Order: sequence, then structure tokens, then C-alpha cells
Amino acid sequence: MKEPLADSHNDTGTARGTVTAVRGNVVDVRFEDGLPGLTHVIRAGKDNEMALEIMAHLDDHHARAVALTFTQGLAEGDAVVSTGGSLRVPVGDELLGRMFNVFGKPIDNGEPLGKVQEWPVLRDPAPLSSQRAGDEVFMTGIKAIDLMTPLERGGKAGLFGGAGVGKTVVIMELINNMVGVHEGVSLFCGIGERCREGEELYREMREAGVLDSTVMLFAQMNEPPGTRFRAGHAALSMAEYFRDEKKQDVLLLVDNVFRFIQAGMEVSGLMGRLPSRLGYQPTLGTELAEFEERISSTQDGAITSVQAVYVPADDFTDPAAVHTFGHLSSSIVLSRKKASEGLYPAIDPLASGSSMLVPDVVGRKHYDVAREVRATLASYEELKDIIAMLGMEELGRDDQLTVNRARRLERFLTQPFYVTEQFTNYEGKLVKLEDTLDGCARILDDEFRETPESALYMIGSIDEAGR
Repeated sequence: MKEPLADSHNDTGTARGTVTAVRGNVVDVRFEDGLPGLTHVIRAGKDNEMALEIMAHLDDHHARAVALTFTQGLAEGDAVVSTGGSLRVPVGDELLGRMFNVFGKPIDNGEPLGKVQEWPVLRDPAPLSSQRAGDEVFMTGIKAIDLMTPLERGGKAGLFGGAGVGKTVVIMELINNMVGVHEGVSLFCGIGERCREGEELYREMREAGVLDSTVMLFAQMNEPPGTRFRAGHAALSMAEYFRDEKKQDVLLLVDNVFRFIQAGMEVSGLMGRLPSRLGYQPTLGTELAEFEERISSTQDGAITSVQAVYVPADDFTDPAAVHTFGHLSSSIVLSRKKASEGLYPAIDPLASGSSMLVPDVVGRKHYDVAREVRATLASYEELKDIIAMLGMEELGRDDQLTVNRARRLERFLTQPFYVTEQFTNYEGKLVKLEDTLDGCARILDDEFRETPESALYMIGSIDEAGR
């Protein structure tokens, strides 16, 4: 097992200290006999119920810590004790079917865990020599994703979008589609999201009978920033156990990576560091890399990750979005314009992309169809201004055919979801890639030129259009 990333040369085991200052979530502590290492957890309170993480060494005897729990009641002069290491979480099969907080404590009103193995939340990524490149596509059953932005087994996919465009709905649908057919373990990590979503997800998974192969970990938006900042690392340690020790494939779903970055920004602000551009922490790139680089395939198994990424004010040049883009093999961009037109899932195929969409990986037919779909939709986008000013009648015959195909492709790439059946009254569909390619190819061949656009809206395979 890899050692935690920490300044262990300063570690004094269970060092004891005294609180010298408390400023909200920031606590200064004095240690007489040497300082605990950076990232080490210290405990305070009557029953050591308060957890703090050492973030900086101020001098030879003083350390500054950020609270992982609420600090009400902590006062100057209170005693603290070092745990001798960084935060640890339980790992193993006992976690399956359960919901945890960042400390590995069950929050599902179930039985407490017995004696189980624990791993540090901060671990090194798998060495490059043991990693393997992905050349296998991970099918989702969602037409727009499988066609335009195929996911990589053992890769990282990001769902980018502003508020209310459907990131969580797509994540929930991916869980619904994948957990039934995914043979490994699924792990859902909620960082700074609503507790309501976690409760609903837990209930739906239990009713669907797939909870037994799922682990959930939540750090809600009302918890201290230090807790939210470590939730992703805790989930990764749990996932790495199943990959490295049990030799299983793991599906890791994260909602929301922006909240992880935001928690890091809050911690950085609490530590008094000068912010960089747009108020983000100066260590943004490093912190995100430490998280993302642990998601990888090895010879033993793969961690395949799908991550929701909130984009502030729909600005895709925001540093949080830009830094996240660089780590992903597939980027799925959700468009507010598509959502306003009722085209769900609101995926923008022109802004989205995947490193897997090459002939050597997906095959020549898939590549050619996807490229022609993209070219048709791009041509339609360029013609929209002319149509708005002069109308369709002023277009040439070829352009009219392009618009006809593009509008039908847009509607065919919509899809009713299982998780939204109760809201839309559309029965959910899971569509095979062959059916998606067949439908797009037939639309591009003008087979449905006379078919009303509405007949292609919210259907599964193209054969349903004629009914």
C-alpha cells in the first residue's frame, strides 16, 4: 500500500498540543515537542469528536489547521492530539450497499461497520509502468454520447454545463443504464451537492436492486470546506481498493468537480493565500491534478469516471472548466440553447469531443457517420443567420436539404430517460450503438425527408419513427 502524501519527517506520532487561536474553520495550534506532518489529522474536543487537518507550519512550534468538522465549543487553551497520519477511510466489500461521509462513517441509518481495513485518503497515483492506455469504448445506451463522444473504459469523461441544463439528470441516467450491465463496482461521490439528490439516488438504487454493488460517499454543501475538499480523495481510495486488491473494474461518478475546486478555493482563502485569476486558489492546477491523475487503468482493473462539472455563468473560459478539460478523454458539453428548445439531453455535439472517436478505436463506419453528422450540424449552424433574416426559401436546394437533415438529426439525438419518466410521461429508452448509427445514416441518406420532425423526437431506434 502506498504511503500518504505528507511531511512525515516532522511527524511525532501522537503529538499533543494546545489551541492558540480559533477563527471560524481555521485553528492555530502550538506543539512543544515537534510538529505533526502536513495533511495530518489532529483531534480536539471532549471526546476527540472534532477533526482538523494540518495545512501549514507557521514556525518550529505552531501549525495552522483547517477544520473537517464544525468547531463550535473549541476555545483557546483546549488540548489537541495528533492521530499520526492523514485522514483514513474504510475499504472493502463491507462498504457495498452503504452510504458514507468523508470520515467513512455510515450515514444511511444502517448498522455501524465492524473492524475493516482502512486506507489513507491521500495516495500516490498508480505508477506509469503499471498503467495501460485505453482502447476500449464504454457504452452508455445514450445516443448522443455513444455516437459523438464515446467514453473510454478506464478514462475520464466530463459533463460540462451551467445551472439547470441537466448535468445531474444525465449522471443519474448513466447510473441507471450502466449499473445494470456494468459487471464491476459503482461508486458515487457527491461533493457539495444537495442532500435531497443523495437521498433520492439511494432510494432509487435500492428499489432497482443495484445497491448491493454500489458505494456512496457524500460531503454536502452545508459541511465545512475542508470536508468537501477531501471527499473526492476519500472516494478514490475506496475505488482504488476494488481496482488494486479485488482486481475489479470500478465506475466512479462524481457530482460535482467544480464544488471540489470551490472547496479548495475556500480552504486557500482561509489560509490567507493571495488568489490568482478570478479569485481561484494559486494551487488550482496542482490540486486538480492530484485528484484526476489517480483515475486510471492498470493491468488489474480500471476506474472509469464520469464527472459533472458546473460551469459558472456558462463561461467555458473559466479557469475551473479550462483546467478540468485538460484531464479528460471525453468532454460532453450541455447547452442552455438546446435545453431551451426542449432538445434533451441538451448535448451540444459541436462543442463536445472525445479522444476515442478515431477509426482505429470505434471503427470506420462509426467514425464516418459521426463526422458527417457533425459536418451537417455545423453547416446548419452557419445557415441559421441567413434563415433568420431571409427565410428558408432563399436557400439553395443543397442547403435546404442540409437543414432538413440537421433538424431531423437534432430530434433523433434526443432521448427519453428512465429517470425522468414520471415528469415527461415518455417511457425511457436504452439504445444500442448499431441502432444509433443506422438511424443517423438513414437520415443522412434523406430517407426521412418527408417524415415530420416531430416523429423523430424522443424516440429510441429509428424504426419507431414510422409508427
